[in-house]
Amino acid sequence: MSTPPIIPTEPPPQARHPMAEAWEMFRRNHAAMVALVVLALIIIVAIIGPYIYPTDPFDMVWAPFSPPGVDGFLLGTDYLGRDLMAALIHGARVSIVIGVAAAFMSVFIGVSVGALAGFYRGWVEEVLMRITEFFQVLPTLLFSMVIVALFGASLPMITFAIGVVSWTAVARITRSEFLRIRELEYVTASRASGAKNGKLMFQVILPNALPPIIVQAALMVGSAILFEAGLSFLGLTDPNVVSWGQVIGSNRQYILDASYTVTIPGIAIFVTVLAISLVGDGLNDALNPKLRQR
Repeated sequence: MSTPPIIPTEPPPQARHPMAEAWEMFRRNHAAMVALVVLALIIIVAIIGPYIYPTDPFDMVWAPFSPPGVDGFLLGTDYLGRDLMAALIHGARVSIVIGVAAAFMSVFIGVSVGALAGFYRGWVEEVLMRITEFFQVLPTLLFSMVIVALFGASLPMITFAIGVVSWTAVARITRSEFLRIRELEYVTASRASGAKNGKLMFQVILPNALPPIIVQAALMVGSAILFEAGLSFLGLTDPNVVSWGQVIGSNRQYILDASYTVTIPGIAIFVTVLAISLVGDGLNDALNPKLRQR
C-alpha cells in the first residue's frame, strides 16, 4: 500500500514587530511624513545654522527696517538694524529647546501622578486627582507669568513655569490607561508571581500605556513653544537670549511700518507648531491598534 505524497506546506508568516507596523502606518500618512521632514529641517537649522550663518543676532549690521532681500539681507533688518535671519536661526534653537524641555518635565510630572493614582486608587487617587483638577482650572498663562515674574525670567525658570502648568492632560491619560491595564490578565499573572508594585507599575503596565502618552508628549512640545512665545511677547524672557516670541514682541509696535519683522517669526512659529501637530496626529494613527487594523 503506497503512502500518500507529502505536500509541502508554506511556513506560517512571521509576526511583524509592532514598531515596524507603526512605522508602516505612519508612512501612509502623507501629511505626517511631510511634517516630519519639515520638522527635521527646522531642527537641523537650529543645530547647525549658527555655524553656517554666524552673524550675532544682537549686532546692528545695517540700517533699520531694510526690507527682505535688500542690501544683502535675505529677511531684512529690524527696528535697530539687526539681522532678522540671524534672529530667526538663533531663536529656533531657544524655542525648540524650551519646548522639548518643558514637555519632558510635563510628561514626567503627569506620568508620575497618573501612574500613582491609577495603580493605587482609593485615597491616593482622590488626593492626586483633586490636585490635578486644581492645576487644571488655573489660568495657565497667567500662572506661568506669575512664576516667571516672581522668580526671574531665566530660561530654566521659563521652562519650569511652562512645565509645571501643563502636566494635567498627561496625568489624566496615564491614570485612565493604568486603570484599564491593571485589570488585564497578564498584570494579574505578574502580581500572582510575586512582582512588586514598582515592577508592576514601571515594567509591566507603563510600557503598554506609552502610545497615548507619546502622542500627548509630541503635541505638548508645540504647546510649550506657543507658551514660550507668549511669555516672550509680553517681555517675560531673558533679554540676553533671542527667541521667536521675543523678536515678535520687540517689533510689535512697528507692525504697520515694517510688518515683515513680525510676520516672519510668526510664520516660523506657525509652521513649527503645525508640523509638530501633524506628526502627533500621525503618531496617534500609527500607535492606535484599532486604526492600524484598517
